Amino acid sequence: MDSLQQFKQDAADAAVALVESGMIVGLGTGSTAALAVDALGKRVKDGLRIIGVPTSEHTAAQARGLGIPISSLAEHTELDLTIDGADEIQLGTLDLIKGRGGALLREKVVASSSRRLIIIADDTKLVDRLGAHFAVPVEVVQFGWQAAERKLQKLGARTTLRSGSDEKPFVTDGGNFIVDCLFGPIQAPAALDQELNSVVGVVEHGLFLKMTSRAIVAGRDGVKVLLPE
Repeated sequence: MDSLQQFKQDAADAAVALVESGMIVGLGTGSTAALAVDALGKRVKDGLRIIGVPTSEHTAAQARGLGIPISSLAEHTELDLTIDGADEIQLGTLDLIKGRGGALLREKVVASSSRRLIIIADDTKLVDRLGAHFAVPVEVVQFGWQAAERKLQKLGARTTLRSGSDEKPFVTDGGNFIVDCLFGPIQAPAALDQELNSVVGVVEHGLFLKMTSRAIVAGRDGVKVLLPE
């Protein structure tokens, strides 16, 4: 295992250690979140009693394969905690960019239904300003997506319609497209959040503001727990 993968594993293990029997747990999507789901599967095998609420069909399949009982927000409208990864974590606020894995809509719905959102990452994901390295994924309805894209461009974004491995437009679990919007370093995330929400055809976007309860970040200096300021 290379060092970056080990850091992700260390962060995942630290987060999974917070899970107690009887909890309803949101299961995130992405490479780092998958490590947490694997670790939860081992604890379930050893007797941990939880119910998982997955944020994607991929994560649901992973959880089932590990023997983790899964349910939905229809049965459990409030979760004890969610463990998920992030593309960028802003130092101080712990605001996030998420969605490179394509599950941002369900991830945000699950996160907003959780008492605590625990973000796990290696320390390369820490940034002074969101948008420093990654675009903001914006999920749009397929009908008239080009009109929504033009409005996103007017907000200052350099846009790219996300493609899947088959080079056709990537389709989310909700049946929508994703337009990746590169803004560069974002000076006012809250204002951009409102602007994105005002675009007709936008279903959801990858700015997760004021949602993180703590970030567990691992690197060469070990595992650190960051709280929002």
